[in-house]
Amino acid sequence: MNILTVDFGSTYTKLTAINATDAVILGTASAFTTIDSDIIYGFNSALRTLESKIGAFNYDRLLCCSSAGGGLKMVALGLVPELTAKAARLAASSAGAKVIKTYSFEISHKEQEEIYNINPDIILLCGGTDGGNKEVIIANSHRLCEIDRNFTVIVAGNKSASHQIKDIFETQGKDYIITDNVMPTFNKLDIEPARTRIREVFIQKIIDAKGLSGVQAMASTDVIPTPLAVMAGCELLSKGTSKTRGIGDFMAVDLGGATTDIYSMSDGKPSMSSVLVKGLPEPFSKRTVEGDLGMRYSLLPLLEASDTDAMAHELGVGKSEITAWVEKCIANPDTIATCPDEQRIDAAFAQKAVEIAIERHCGYLESSYTPLGEIFSQTGKDLSEVVYIIGIGGAIIHSYHPPDILKGAIYNPQKPYILKPRQPEFLFDRRYIFASMGLISSIDPELALHLMKKEII
Repeated sequence: MNILTVDFGSTYTKLTAINATDAVILGTASAFTTIDSDIIYGFNSALRTLESKIGAFNYDRLLCCSSAGGGLKMVALGLVPELTAKAARLAASSAGAKVIKTYSFEISHKEQEEIYNINPDIILLCGGTDGGNKEVIIANSHRLCEIDRNFTVIVAGNKSASHQIKDIFETQGKDYIITDNVMPTFNKLDIEPARTRIREVFIQKIIDAKGLSGVQAMASTDVIPTPLAVMAGCELLSKGTSKTRGIGDFMAVDLGGATTDIYSMSDGKPSMSSVLVKGLPEPFSKRTVEGDLGMRYSLLPLLEASDTDAMAHELGVGKSEITAWVEKCIANPDTIATCPDEQRIDAAFAQKAVEIAIERHCGYLESSYTPLGEIFSQTGKDLSEVVYIIGIGGAIIHSYHPPDILKGAIYNPQKPYILKPRQPEFLFDRRYIFASMGLISSIDPELALHLMKKEII
């Protein structure tokens, strides 16, 4: 049986051809994504390139994922930042969404305007444990109805408010879905129901909005968000199957043109003794997406977060060359670094994006003093003992020295409180198959796991 997987990315459409009978990847190919005209043009172009490498390829099954057209844009609303707002972000990110903004408490008029300008596909509305505060989530329901945008609201908050919220949205004609609370009791997460609803909305509504309906008609299974496919691949590689062991804890870094996605497969429990854990429990499978850290579309915020004087000195180039490169990439997102100076500048920005994104993803320590001496508390995941970091994405794979980019993920003694990996081994998804294997995991997990171990480990 032959399988063709397709990842419609924000910049490139990537194809992977697999012979499932022989458990071998026959080839990969890519072409620019043609979201502005018809997404099938980019698919056909990539298919021609693929067949020029491996010959005519007749596939039995077509599996697809997409982050084209900006991916699945979401806004998350919660009650307090440390609890339900964080739970909402975790649920949305794990479902493969790009969480543009998270809001806490009752949203203001200014925040309503922000949401209007973001124009999200979905809003995840949370707030209050079951039986707890319901005034805030009810107030936010009214305020969301005042925003003249065609988004779907997924309500995953205090069940005691569900009847009132239903009446509010139905009266105003706002599209909504009510599901289980992401935090039914204090400090207890239940993000799977919200994650499932997000995927359903993507399949039912967003596919048409992104111009993917024709692709869905061709596909053997539902088209899903690309980050959700990558997450499925990560979970499979970490945990394995009932027959085959996975590789255990690891992190993956997917550095793209618009975002930097970080995945961690680890329980993140403290590696030191006598450390107290604060805040919400962390999920084993965690994804964070940094919308302000990208190698093309989000390069300007990355420039602003970088010390260009130090970068220029270290690279032996002028600041004007760095600025000129950024302007060139923003004007033409398909720009490829060709000369040595451009390659070094591009790699320096890539390393900085990885450094910042990993710092935001990892947990951190805080110290305090008691009559018994100094004690430490941990918020988030301790990832200091993670064994592997896997590099994904063209900005890493196609750089002139990929390990240099991933050095941004390593523990920094100057920031000892950030629990980044100390001595990880770098691995690389050189043919960009993670999303492909995540798609295949839904129909043949043993095949997907075998291919990942063969290609990456």
